[in-house]
Amino acid sequence: MLRAGNVVSCMACRNLLPSRVGLKFRVPLQKLHPLSRAIHHHYSTSSNPQRQPHCSAARHYTSLSRLPMRPPKYRSGGNGYQQHRTFWVAHLAARLLKLRYILLGSAVGGGYTAKKTYDEWKDMLPDMSQYTWIVPDFVWELSENFDFDKLVNALPEMEEIAKLLPDMEKIGENFTFLKSLLSSGLGSEVNGASGLRLLLETTGDSALRAPDVPPSSAAMSDSSDKQFKKSSDKEKVDQLQEELLRTQMKYQRMLERLEKENKELRKVVLQKDDKGIHQRKVKKSLIDLYSEVLDILSDYDSNYNTQDHLPRVVVVGDQSSGKTSVLEMIAQARIFPRGSGEMMTRSPVKVTLSEGPHHVAMFKDSTREFDLGKEEDLAALRHEIELRMRKSVKEGQTVSPETISLSVKGPGIQRMVLVDLPGVISTVTTGMASDTKETIFSMSKAYMQNPNAIILCIQDGSVDAERSIVTDLVSQMDPQGKRTIFVLTKVDLAEKNLASPNRIQQIVEGKLFPMKALGYFAVVTGKGSSNESIDSIKDYEEDFFQNSRLLREGMLKAHQVTTKNLSLAVSDCFWKMVRESVEQQADAFKASRFNLETEWKNNYPRLRELDRNELYEKAKNEILDEVISLSQVTPKHWESILQKKLWERVSTHVIENIYLPAAQTTNSGTFNTTVDIKLKQWTDKQLPHKALEVAWETLQEEFARFMAEYKGKDQDDIFDKLKEAVKDESIKRHKWNEKAMDSLRVIQHNALEDRSITDKPQWDAAIQFMEETLQSRLKDTESVISDMVGPDWKQRWLSWTNRTTEQHIRNETKNELERLLKLHEDHTAYLANDEVTTVRKNLEARGVEVDPALIKDTWHQLYRRHFLQKALLHCNLCRRGFYYYQRHFVDSELECNDVVLFWRIQRMLAITANTLRQQLTNTEVRRLEKNVKEVLEDFGEDNEKKVHLITGRRVQLAEELKKVREIQEKLEAFIEALHKEK
Repeated sequence: MLRAGNVVSCMACRNLLPSRVGLKFRVPLQKLHPLSRAIHHHYSTSSNPQRQPHCSAARHYTSLSRLPMRPPKYRSGGNGYQQHRTFWVAHLAARLLKLRYILLGSAVGGGYTAKKTYDEWKDMLPDMSQYTWIVPDFVWELSENFDFDKLVNALPEMEEIAKLLPDMEKIGENFTFLKSLLSSGLGSEVNGASGLRLLLETTGDSALRAPDVPPSSAAMSDSSDKQFKKSSDKEKVDQLQEELLRTQMKYQRMLERLEKENKELRKVVLQKDDKGIHQRKVKKSLIDLYSEVLDILSDYDSNYNTQDHLPRVVVVGDQSSGKTSVLEMIAQARIFPRGSGEMMTRSPVKVTLSEGPHHVAMFKDSTREFDLGKEEDLAALRHEIELRMRKSVKEGQTVSPETISLSVKGPGIQRMVLVDLPGVISTVTTGMASDTKETIFSMSKAYMQNPNAIILCIQDGSVDAERSIVTDLVSQMDPQGKRTIFVLTKVDLAEKNLASPNRIQQIVEGKLFPMKALGYFAVVTGKGSSNESIDSIKDYEEDFFQNSRLLREGMLKAHQVTTKNLSLAVSDCFWKMVRESVEQQADAFKASRFNLETEWKNNYPRLRELDRNELYEKAKNEILDEVISLSQVTPKHWESILQKKLWERVSTHVIENIYLPAAQTTNSGTFNTTVDIKLKQWTDKQLPHKALEVAWETLQEEFARFMAEYKGKDQDDIFDKLKEAVKDESIKRHKWNEKAMDSLRVIQHNALEDRSITDKPQWDAAIQFMEETLQSRLKDTESVISDMVGPDWKQRWLSWTNRTTEQHIRNETKNELERLLKLHEDHTAYLANDEVTTVRKNLEARGVEVDPALIKDTWHQLYRRHFLQKALLHCNLCRRGFYYYQRHFVDSELECNDVVLFWRIQRMLAITANTLRQQLTNTEVRRLEKNVKEVLEDFGEDNEKKVHLITGRRVQLAEELKKVREIQEKLEAFIEALHKEK
């Protein structure tokens, strides 16, 4: 009723208000109504250059939008008081006729405004058709049994409904009082008309404003008007103004009460919807569906470099310009970590805002809900965001392009998706990476170059405008300003510090910066303290703008201030952009899906479309099957390979360090004593370690053998790299049970102390083992000597090869030493110094210069061959020595203690192999299987590792095809829900 919207009332005001006089008074600023929204276009064209263009779709419902009027200036004229006094009868009749039109126009305008307010509130009520499932089916069957016409007739009459309309009697009293003013003279007539004009005028209807008059005309009329003003008229005008303000506040409180009831009703409906989740399939909200599409598309875009043109609100600004504070005001919670001057936003944060019954926040990859009404949950949320930011930043970097996805729900929150980017900096400070500035610029450009992204440009109002960096960046990405919204923060500090507040007006009118924008807003986001609550900040913002001269003097418009209006405007722009672009993006992904499916059919017609995760699960099952196959190895096979490998590992030590030294003794007692001492030392220090190393290597080889054998059974080659990595990592993690070493040492020591050969087959087996070992060593020694002396005469003639100089010297030395061995067959293992001198002089006499070290080295190999040949002859003699062994070689020249030594070694090998086999089958195979499972689990959680190990065009194509299908399905579901909401 208090807003101008009808043509009749406008004409009445226009007829009543002469253009030559005006009234100057101030209206206190009321609380901004949350439904007010508008975007003021400063760069749109208009046929009327004197009138500020505005968005036709903008609606203003707040008392804040009724700005204080600029005082109309008086127009000079030649009429005097005598003329008015002469024609007072005619003037009185004209005034009475005008009063008739005023009453008629006010009645019609009031009725139209009341109907319009009723329709708007009716449209704001929630669509209850979505909750028909709450009502049981039998309720809908009541129409068959009840006469609803009678119920309709029982509804209230129009008289009762009319009580909800504005108090027309009160307004009639105001017009009665206005009538008395009109009869008192020209000055009171003008003042009363101006008061009515204030009552009917709105911010959006600029046609009701009195046109500006030249200052010269006003100056000429001031002197004449002062003569006719009376103190009583001024008092009556003040009373009228106070009455109008009281009426206005009354309806403002009524609107706020209705809005509160509407919010409570929506909250109850949402809570009932939550309680009914178990009864029906969960239905996601529209903004949640859209946010899921953005999350999937973000991952897809980072991997395949596609163009993501879906809308989102990109928040950019200079560092410490108040970006985070603006987002927190829109989200209605202090959810971001804060710092004093340092960079806090180190990676993009995508915030999905939606309406819900409870004020909560949740990360995309977590199920934990943070209650934003509790301070401890808010602190935990801020800490978690800071940890995620620091974790996403790689070593040596300051910022990260990895996006943190967060959703915030609560009553009254506007639905939209915002992305908070790191603040733009001008200088790289100490502790930052050298490329931080360029990284932030490229990251901001990557988000803003999306043609459907809405750019929310944040500018600090407390600093000089010339220091702004972000405005130049935004003007490059959106030169026409078709998708940019400019926000000036810290306006309270700006008004206090600036000598000329007109500079703020130039900023919000787009005249100071070179950039253009879709709309301009001025906000206050607190006093600078991190402990302020959102409610206290809102109150402070409201109080500031109510008392600010920026609004009183018309430098700012009511729809351009407060974060409430900003969030409404941004939300409207966001959904408008979504509706215009989402179907085009869905068509693009539909075409991409067709191309990918065609490529798969042509290249991999017989293979399933398995993505990387599905391929990994398939490879995981194959690897586990191969590990389980280790338990099927027979004990005989384990003991055979363990015994063979262990002897290969320790045979050199047994021959060189035990058998050869002991064989140099002169009698059997000394031989056995030497053998026992050396075996004890070997068992205590080396043998258990060697045995465990052999067992571990055997387990690895068998594991690799089973994996290689399984590979031939229709295995996919794409798993080779993964299996090799799993095998290496499992072996690296596996550690043999150290407790087994102590028990193994005792078993080996007991086995080596036993000298009791019970039967002839064991004796023969020991002789055979000894003979095979000696022959193998003799063959190796012959090979070494052959390499030392070079080819013999037969090889030289047949192969046409010659000896080198060193080989010739070696050969001459060998011949001299062989003559020495023939003279002394029982020679010891080492040459005496005089013998070395004799050999050297003999060689020098034949013209061969030789080094003593070469003589000793050659002697070692020759004596080794000589010893092994003698040992083989002795071994053959001992084949019939079991009888003498049983008699302990009494009254016998044959002594076979070396055969007993090899029997002890052979028995120790068999017992050790059996012990290791039991430990392998009972413990180590299971532990290896456990390690393999752990490695597979770790690899499964590491996406980078999977991407590195499972590669190829086939995998990439399957991954891309899966993502495109998922995105297309999500987009189609979102578009369907969007159409239903329309």
